[in-house]
Amino acid sequence: MQCEACHGPGADHVKTKKGKRDKIIAFNPPATRAPAELNAPCLTCHENKARIAWQGSTHEVNQLACATCHSVHSGNDPVLSAATQVDVCGKCHKKQMAEIRKPWSHPILAGKVVCSDCHNVHGSNVEKLLVKPTVNQVCYTCHAEKRGPFLWEHQPVAEDCTNCHSPHGSTNPALLKKNSPLLCQQCHAAAGHPAIAHTGAALPGGTAGGQGFLLAGGCINCHSRIHGSNHPAGAKLMR
Repeated sequence: MQCEACHGPGADHVKTKKGKRDKIIAFNPPATRAPAELNAPCLTCHENKARIAWQGSTHEVNQLACATCHSVHSGNDPVLSAATQVDVCGKCHKKQMAEIRKPWSHPILAGKVVCSDCHNVHGSNVEKLLVKPTVNQVCYTCHAEKRGPFLWEHQPVAEDCTNCHSPHGSTNPALLKKNSPLLCQQCHAAAGHPAIAHTGAALPGGTAGGQGFLLAGGCINCHSRIHGSNHPAGAKLMR
């Protein structure tokens, strides 16, 4: 491809008078022109398939130019490499960058999972720019064993994996938002059940209980098939 296909006619560049803005399109730095003007040459070839929803997408609305993320003239574009993509995305997405550094996270920093595995950064008709119609369908791409079908389904699981899991990272095992039994007791009444979350106020005399005591009654000690079960005992004993 010739230079003029992206940068415009070279004659305009030559004829530009001193002191006036250069008519030739320069991609670096992108702030020199409006993002829509910078993106127009790129979209001439690239507005198809994965980029068909660029117009009106989150990144387009927020005035991002293609060159904000892509190195146009580079043979090794960092955003296209699993080893460096997260660094490019992390320049804006600071919260997610902090989350993937928590004790439990997807192997994003190792380059085994990248942002574009789950998100279509060029636009999507799904919330969070997901690559598939629902959160669960995205998760099932790797975690197919959680899909089922199961005889006894756990309703929150079938609804949305993020009801229980923090996808980018967590301080709890298995990316859980809270540890059991606290997580389970957001939906399930604790009264009369062995796995009551014992707090300092609940203990005799009001003394503080240790972390090990709090977790000793974890629900998964009995309900190990928390995503779904085919156990003949029924839905109440998902083993």
